Amino acid sequence: MNVTPLLDLFNEDIGHAEQLLELIEAEYHALSEHDLPRLQQILADKQPLLASLDQHGKTRTQALLGQQLTADRAGLQALATRADRGDELLSASDRLSALLESCQSANLRNGRIIRSSQKSTESMLGILRGNETPSLYDSSGGTAKIGSKRPLSQA
Repeated sequence: MNVTPLLDLFNEDIGHAEQLLELIEAEYHALSEHDLPRLQQILADKQPLLASLDQHGKTRTQALLGQQLTADRAGLQALATRADRGDELLSASDRLSALLESCQSANLRNGRIIRSSQKSTESMLGILRGNETPSLYDSSGGTAKIGSKRPLSQA
């Protein structure tokens, strides 16, 4: 069986996953620098890569199902045993899986940073609005009292 089209999809997706991993690392640095314009550009660059990875994944699934195989590793292995370039196919699959796992891990790290930043910002806004009492002390060592709640424009 000719697996070249499937192998080509894997190889293209390996390139996309490598680009995605680079973008996720750039996102990490932009998050630490609070570079919002760069973050917006990174998001715009990530979206077509994610769409392509999703589309190619569906195409690979359909190709396996079209051969009466399961759409998982076992189905791919069964296809590889009947194909001329089966070892290349499995190798490409393993490489893509490893890259996608790296992307997922880095993306989870970035998500934790974003959530932490959101909580910090939310807390600061609460203090500025007077909704939250900061854990600051007055001159006598007691917790400082914040007067009445005020709109952010008056903070």
